Amino acid sequence: MESKPLTLNQLQATLEAAGKPWEAIETDLFQLSDDEKKSWLGYMPGPGEPTLAAREELAAAKMAAYTAEMAALTAAEGYSAAASFDWRNVNGKNYVTPIKNQGGCGSCVAFGTTAAVEGTLRVAIGNAAYPIDLSEAHLFYCQNRQCNPGDPNYGWWVPPALDACKNSGVADDACYPYTDVNQACKVCSDWANRVTRISGWHAITSIADMKTWLSTRGPLVACYTVYDDFFAYRSGVYRHVSGKVAGGHCVCCVGYNDADGCWIMKNSWAASFGESGYFRIAYGQCGIDATMWAVDGFNTGVWQNNKRVVGLWAIDQDRNAWVCIDGIGWKKVSPDNDNIFFDMLNQLVMAKAAARPINYFELAGVIKEVYVL
Repeated sequence: MESKPLTLNQLQATLEAAGKPWEAIETDLFQLSDDEKKSWLGYMPGPGEPTLAAREELAAAKMAAYTAEMAALTAAEGYSAAASFDWRNVNGKNYVTPIKNQGGCGSCVAFGTTAAVEGTLRVAIGNAAYPIDLSEAHLFYCQNRQCNPGDPNYGWWVPPALDACKNSGVADDACYPYTDVNQACKVCSDWANRVTRISGWHAITSIADMKTWLSTRGPLVACYTVYDDFFAYRSGVYRHVSGKVAGGHCVCCVGYNDADGCWIMKNSWAASFGESGYFRIAYGQCGIDATMWAVDGFNTGVWQNNKRVVGLWAIDQDRNAWVCIDGIGWKKVSPDNDNIFFDMLNQLVMAKAAARPINYFELAGVIKEVYVL
């Protein structure tokens, strides 16, 4: 027998009894049919991955063990990690790209993945304003994924999405703008010259490692079970209190807060949802921290403009020199050949001595071109 839909009055009464951990309101998503709700999701565990239910059990058990471990380390003064971190505000800078809207298409994995790639690239080059807007349509439709829950290619899981970011790369959004309807790949003709390509990725299963990565390297891809009550989320720290399973969803984790006991998530349901497009979810809830996925680095060239050289280092080895860029850190000078190496090194020495800024082109952490301003 089919269960009756959860009503807002029922949900608010349940939240009241639970001490109001979060606020629920009447949203457009909350009143959708089951199939329509599922179309706003799109994550399904891939081959060999735990089911949604198993992920929930794993996350809950892992969090209980982690809490006990952290209590012991804190008592022994062996725990020094930051109690909170948020890439939307690091020394007043926001490294997270704007909220988007996947619409009624099961493309959440593409949105969660591109958000993590975009944010990690900004962190990697030390430029919160770096203009990057990747095409979720390129990542999703060009991998033969489709929107509708009844379609055999509906939805996705994270590893093949990250593999696509590594192997073929993802073009910019202007090359292939996103629309939430089933379609064949319609990427622009020069897409291969416009891609951002990652050098690798890995899964993180340790909660401590998730926090360390978040607070030092960048955002993460995260997936979880969505229940019907989540569609009414307005604010607060979400915990499942009522309603049946709607499906799986992927988002981008941009931070955490130990005082509130939660992860901070960038969603893909427009800025009108939740806390201006974001939501907070309690540690251990709905399988959110069973696994998260990290972007290791990039095989994509980027320009850095108007930067200062603050340090130079070389050793008595063939073409082995490094330059320290103000606000970014140490970068290797390209060792491709003697002419390139010594020409750039001379320019860098001159720029430092004269306190003149430079523009430079970087590929995979190696400086390939330098122009003294």
